[in-house]
Amino acid sequence: MLKLFNKDYHSPGTPPGTLASDTIDDSAPLNFLTLDYSEDSLVEIDNALPSDIEAKLESNTATWFQVQGSPNADWMQQYGSLFKLHPLVQEDILNGGQRPKLESYDDQLFIVMNLPDDVDGVITINQLYLCWHKHYLISFYTGDKDTFSPLLKRLRTSGTRSRRSGLDYLVYLIMDLAIDQAFPVLETLGLGLETLEEKLLQEPDQSVLHEIHEAKRQIILLRRGIWPQREVLNQLIRDENAWVEDPTQVYLRDCYDHTIQVMDLLESYRDMSASLLDLYLSSASMRMNEIMRLLTIFTTIFIPLTFIAGVYGMNFAGESQSPWAMPELRWSFGYPFVWGLFIVIAIGMLIFFRRKRWL
Repeated sequence: MLKLFNKDYHSPGTPPGTLASDTIDDSAPLNFLTLDYSEDSLVEIDNALPSDIEAKLESNTATWFQVQGSPNADWMQQYGSLFKLHPLVQEDILNGGQRPKLESYDDQLFIVMNLPDDVDGVITINQLYLCWHKHYLISFYTGDKDTFSPLLKRLRTSGTRSRRSGLDYLVYLIMDLAIDQAFPVLETLGLGLETLEEKLLQEPDQSVLHEIHEAKRQIILLRRGIWPQREVLNQLIRDENAWVEDPTQVYLRDCYDHTIQVMDLLESYRDMSASLLDLYLSSASMRMNEIMRLLTIFTTIFIPLTFIAGVYGMNFAGESQSPWAMPELRWSFGYPFVWGLFIVIAIGMLIFFRRKRWL
């Protein structure tokens, strides 16, 4: 069964906003980094305390609270109210497995994105949640890799556009990173499909068929995870709101163009995987036809030989001097003659098949 995410479901009838997560590993490390920055200053705090966070929520500088890992219900109850996260937002983050979307809750925007990753040839999708307030941004990322290191490097460098711009530009950078994360994964997937095509042309077997089905499953996984992100960007660009400033709109449109490129590649790979399956079936059918053709030729060659052997195997001679008895049975060279006849017939049929291009 193909499963996109590990999603927790509440029992039917559970009130909305219920914070419960039975499958979250409480022992898993949770990295919590706070970055408060402006064009001239940058302050970083690891695992900030609630008192440190309250001082940053209403500051005039841009603040990014970066959470990596899977928070449990206790952590969400403590920090969710501190960050003024809507109960439905907290529930979605804990349950996981959300479809990429953009939702507005009064004074905050909630954005869900997917980040594909290729781990030893196995494609996985991690979720990214962005809770965007006017003065601060909270991001929740479920993956293990240090995905945001390029962004942190830019923020730690003074004089960059990232430091001069507001939170809307930071949101663009994070969303652009999430979308561009698909390109190396698609490149690896494309190389795998080309390798499968070469295997099919050389010698198709059951292992290649299994690899084709696995590639189709991975394409389905990617398509389900990436396709809705186009609508998220489209909604963020086209909706009239005061969240995104005009200079950032240009960059968001470029990010939207990247989603179109990703989807075009996915559609091409999906068609290619379907073509590989057809090629496998055609190759297997051609190989079966080749085998049947060779068997038919050998059977055809042995038909006259079997007929001759059957005729001389009747032995209608015995001690009889009848003129109708087989004279060859009393020849001294009768046995070599029959073998010679076999060889001549077989060679003659092979020459005939060769001229007809059946061989």
